[in-house]
Amino acid sequence: MKKITERFEACGLRVNPDKTRIVCCKDVNRKEDHPATSFTFLGYTFRPRKVKEKHSRIFTGFTPAVSRGSLKTMRQTIRGWHLQLKSDKQVEDLSKAIDPVLRGWKNYFCRFNASAMSPVWHHVNLYLTRWLMRKYQKLAGHLKRTIKVLEQIARATPSAFVHWKLGYIPKGWIMGAG
Repeated sequence: MKKITERFEACGLRVNPDKTRIVCCKDVNRKEDHPATSFTFLGYTFRPRKVKEKHSRIFTGFTPAVSRGSLKTMRQTIRGWHLQLKSDKQVEDLSKAIDPVLRGWKNYFCRFNASAMSPVWHHVNLYLTRWLMRKYQKLAGHLKRTIKVLEQIARATPSAFVHWKLGYIPKGWIMGAG
């Protein structure tokens, strides 16, 4: 740690002692137990995870995926859009408003371990379901019927939202709904 601090200072940089620590990058080749085996950096958590190689062999690798803090921030952002209150808008209007943000999240966080973003995509679908239930009186209080309608919309216009293009089309039960 002392050598790293000296090297950084030589480059005109400073090491924050509260944030800096040595982490064991535990994987298939490094199996020792250490107190710190993960860290978060730029919205990604790096930690040991099951990885599937190109020949379908599964092993433990030290890989990044979206962090819990980033997932929480994205869900709070979705909640802050108040989609359910925009019953005067059409799907196209919602798409124009929020899809650029969703595409940005996809482009940044789906680079590594894209499936870790599924809670966010399900959260968007949940809020779109709430929007539909409020927009159409006949759907109010009918969650299963509303999910079917949203699924039909998603299948008819899969390019409306980036997560629909990725295959996260609402069907059946949506987590957090009800």
